[in-house]
Amino acid sequence: MSISKFGVVGTGTMGNGIAQVAGQTGLDIVAVDIKQDFLDHARATIEKNLARMVKKEKMTQDQADAAVAKITFTTDYDALKDCELIVEAATENPDIKFKIFKQLDELTDDSVILASNTSTISITEIAAHTSRPDRKSVV
Repeated sequence: MSISKFGVVGTGTMGNGIAQVAGQTGLDIVAVDIKQDFLDHARATIEKNLARMVKKEKMTQDQADAAVAKITFTTDYDALKDCELIVEAATENPDIKFKIFKQLDELTDDSVILASNTSTISITEIAAHTSRPDRKSVV
């Protein structure tokens, strides 16, 4: 399977890091969060991190600009419809994660890989809130 469009739900520390690294690979990234303020903070963090890499000569300014340009920041879950892979990186609250996965399951095609960046919640429990519990994944 080839991945060209990658989604991230939750743009806190883990989510913005995932979006940044994926953006650096040249993939089209959709970063979704519940508030524009969260998205603005994530974008500023990513830009700051990339600027640090430019300063250390790990990448050029053009590469940093290109990475940020690959990321769409939005509060609209519908923007995730065309993603082949979506990583949930929301807060470690089971009810929130279950709600997100239910919504992603209803929104996306069965071929879409839904993954979680959880450290404390059973991936089996999360997957049970989808119509595809046999296709669970954790990152």
